[in-house]
Amino acid sequence: GAPNVSTATAVREQHGHDESMHPCAPPDVVVWPQAVGQVQELAALCHRCRVPMVPFGTGTGLEGGVNAVQGGVCFDLSRMDAITELSLEDFSVTVEPGVTRKALNKHLRGTELWFPVGTVGVRGV
Repeated sequence: GAPNVSTATAVREQHGHDESMHPCAPPDVVVWPQAVGQVQELAALCHRCRVPMVPFGTGTGLEGGVNAVQGGVCFDLSRMDAITELSLEDFSVTVEPGVTRKALNKHLRGTELWFPVGTVGVRGV
């Protein structure tokens, strides 16, 4: 519905670039799925209709990966921000794709653990 879909020019332009030098290439529409099932349904629909899909996190990339050079649907995953499991014993955490490093570190506050910039081996839900 409307709060989870936008074709507004300003929203599309916001999602059509990152921190790279590449010019803005906005998608045709931006959607905000809130569950894995919604992502699956949207991806299946895009696949059937041969519409490009562009994932969007925070827009801080340096490669131009969010630029929708062929249009399509931008999947803004920021609303999928749950931290679903934390195991202090084996230093692992399971998160949805919208969880930011800052949000994770806030969640870890008081555990003597933290998630530094540039960490490898990250695996989401």
